[in-house]
Amino acid sequence: MKYVLIIPDGCADEPLESLNGRTPLQAANLPAMDKIASLGRVGVTDNTPIDFPAGSEIANLCLLGYDPNVCFTGRAPLEAAAQGIELGPHDCAVRCNLVTIRDQTMIDFTADHISTEEATTLLEDLSKELFSENGPLGDSDLAGRLEFVPGVSYRNLMLYRGDADHPSPFTTATRSSAPHDLTDLSVMDDFPRGPGSQILVDLMNASAEILAKHPINVARKAAGKDVATHVWLWSSGGAPKLSTFEERYGIRGVMITAVDLLRGIGALAGWPRIEVEGATGYLDTNYAGKGEAAIEALADYDFVCVHIEAPDEASHEGNVEAKIEALQQIDQQIVAPLWEALSKHDEHRMLILPDHPTFCRTKKHTHGPVPLTMAGTGIESDSATTFDEVSANASGWVFDPGWTMMDAYIQKG
Repeated sequence: MKYVLIIPDGCADEPLESLNGRTPLQAANLPAMDKIASLGRVGVTDNTPIDFPAGSEIANLCLLGYDPNVCFTGRAPLEAAAQGIELGPHDCAVRCNLVTIRDQTMIDFTADHISTEEATTLLEDLSKELFSENGPLGDSDLAGRLEFVPGVSYRNLMLYRGDADHPSPFTTATRSSAPHDLTDLSVMDDFPRGPGSQILVDLMNASAEILAKHPINVARKAAGKDVATHVWLWSSGGAPKLSTFEERYGIRGVMITAVDLLRGIGALAGWPRIEVEGATGYLDTNYAGKGEAAIEALADYDFVCVHIEAPDEASHEGNVEAKIEALQQIDQQIVAPLWEALSKHDEHRMLILPDHPTFCRTKKHTHGPVPLTMAGTGIESDSATTFDEVSANASGWVFDPGWTMMDAYIQKG
């Protein structure tokens, strides 16, 4: 059996007045996704348990069949895994965004999609000042255990390297807010809190003084771009423990994504990843390249996962038309050719669903069910003819909790 999983991140939405009461999935022209719905069946799954934040980290773990109550320690450790970073028993990873804050309002959680090269330089220079003996922490031993690790664009990490005598000051009780959920909102009440939070707050505040005069920001401002005003530190945690996908289901998988979070989850699941040239994790990603890479991967792997971040990015920007365009590109460049190639295998299945809803109106993730469609060998067709929130909710086929859905998708031997 050959399996394909396509994740159009954050594509689930709500009816919008600008679309005459339709959702972006309903408004978009999606003949390939609708074909999958017609050939197979539709349903809903809830990947965002109410006891957890409605974040991609929780949703994608659930989507892939992992119970977050058992395996989740924080978002940052998952992203550390993407970079091959091993966390010891006393270590901790912290997610580090470069953001734009003005007048205590989160203007842009991406710092205007700052380039990886710019971000790397900023973090290198911040390290020299924040983690020095004269830095804001006033503790050379603590500062010596901290380091920034550049990632992709605004998405970066901070690590704490501890030992038995110096365990991490951050615990499961350390609370923080995801910056992408604060867009256009005041950040006054959303700075870290709980164990170790003062360390994070001091670093965030001190970063503003350094970044304000940095040459990269001076050049960005002159070019009419938003500047990186702060580091935003959030979602800390220790080493996660996941059984591999092959241990659980007996099949070999591979991950295609441009986002470190999914790379990390894939790595912990035991999947290698395929890098696609021009895959950006944004609206300008190489959709066709991802589709072509997935088709080629079918020759070597039993399970091919293709993740596309673009619909979620459009939602965070409140850009309805961009979300529709991203969905149509996914349909044309990924779903259609991949289904054609997959169908040539005697036994095959395709599953399409987002991880969580991301509303264009609020520009943030939200709890709640998402639509899914699956088709292929052994999957009986229902009466659905479209893939969208309305048809899925009407189906009566529900997975709650969401981590039970993967068991239904994988055909047991």
